[in-house]
Amino acid sequence: MGYSAPIFYGYAVSYLNLAILIMSLVVQIVALIHCVTQRGDGFQAIGTLPKGAWVAILAGCLILTLLIGGPLRLFALIGIAAALIYLLDVRRGLKDLSDGTGFW
Repeated sequence: MGYSAPIFYGYAVSYLNLAILIMSLVVQIVALIHCVTQRGDGFQAIGTLPKGAWVAILAGCLILTLLIGGPLRLFALIGIAAALIYLLDVRRGLKDLSDGTGFW
């Protein structure tokens, strides 16, 4: 008694979607927590959107990802992109600013 190909495919797709959803939620939550815990004046110093805008973008995308579900939906992909932009660009700029090494 083995699984037929369509049933196995359905299980594989379900588990893969769940894994992607969990990873995207973790990335979005980490970005949101980091953003909330930073000082507001640092965002102006590095020349990016204000802290309130980043919190609104990250929180809005996280809520839409949770409500609409599915890791490959449009809002989930936008949320992942926003979180990665924050983590890879803004967070790095804030870290450089607080280290004293700076980028100027």
